[in-house]
Formats: sequence, structure tokens, C-alpha cells
Amino acid sequence: MEYVTAVPHPRPEAAAPARSGRRSLAVALLCGALGAAVALLATRQQWAEGTASVAGGAFPLTAKGSDVTGVPAALAIVGLAALVAVFAVRRTGRLLVAALLALCGAGTVAAALIGAADSGALDDKAARAAGDTSATVGALTHTAWPYVAAAGGLLILLAGLLALRYGRLWPAMSGRYERGGTPRQRRTAPTTDPDRPEDLWKALDRGEDPTRPDPV
Repeated sequence: MEYVTAVPHPRPEAAAPARSGRRSLAVALLCGALGAAVALLATRQQWAEGTASVAGGAFPLTAKGSDVTGVPAALAIVGLAALVAVFAVRRTGRLLVAALLALCGAGTVAAALIGAADSGALDDKAARAAGDTSATVGALTHTAWPYVAAAGGLLILLAGLLALRYGRLWPAMSGRYERGGTPRQRRTAPTTDPDRPEDLWKALDRGEDPTRPDPV
């Protein structure tokens, strides 16, 4: 009588966390990197424009996002660094870094939305152009770039929330490449040549038996 051994298949409930971890990791990396790039790009674009009264005429003024506020760009860079640091830490450290990533996203959104209605940068330019510290900008309008920066912040925030929820399922950097980035070499015992008297004496000094054959 022949016996057939059943090969156990992985249970669906055991494979589900692994699939969720892979999907969430891919989405978090994409959202975090894309969000930081979008926020940085948006801060280099024109956010506001207006005019200043100079010598009886209207002098056009413009302000980039970096002129209005430097917070979105700074938080985007910190968020990108936190996204990379997530894989260098484990357990509590990973939760803290993931929380920092989420806070960077939320801060980017808040700073961009506040900057969308800010006129301080153009007021300063109007005062310098008119030579009057009390001068303010007129015909003030804003572009859509502050909201693009806010959208980038939302992507960073989503990456942080995914790291908080699924970060425990993500892989971490291996410790075998720490301290120099190369695998540690195993020490091999020096070989003893029986025809060399100095090798025999060195083996005796090490407490070895020079007459014992070397292991194959």
C-alpha cells in the first residue's frame, strides 16, 4: 500500500500580512518621494503677484514660494530623510520616525495653505520699491502653486500614516553590513608547514599540536 504525504500549503491568513506589507511599502515609498519632489518644485514657482505705486505708476511685483515661506521646502526635505530612516530603525524607533514623517506632511500642508493667502513678502518688496516702509502691495493675486505644495504635503502625510500602520511589516537594514558596509571576514587559522622549524615553534607558542594533520 502506498502512502501519499500531503504537502501543507500556506494559509491565506498567514500570507495576507506579507502582501499588505509589500503593497503598503511600495505605496509609501511612491507617495513620500513624489510628495517631497512636488512640494520642493512648488516652492520654487510663483505664488503671488501684485503692484506697487512707484512715482505715480504701477510697478509689477512677484513672489516665489520660497519668498513667502521656507517651511514647506524644509519639511519636505526632513520628510524625505525620515522616509529613508524608517528602514534603518526597528520597533519603537520606527514608530517615532513614522510619526515624524506624518508630522512633516501635515506641517507642509498647513504652511502651504497659510502661504496661499499671505501678502507679507510682496508688502516688503513694495516697501523697498517705493522707498516707503508703510507702502503695501496692490492688486494682489495668488497662483495655484501653494495648493500644489499642499498636495505634496498630503502625499507625505499619507506615507507617514502608512508607515505608522504597516511599518512593523516592512524589512529593515541588515546588521551584517554595518561598521564599514562590508560583510565580516571569518578568521582562518594559520597553516603550519612541518618542513619549516619556525612554523613549528610558532604553532607550539599558540598552544597547537604541529604534528596534527590540518583538517580538510
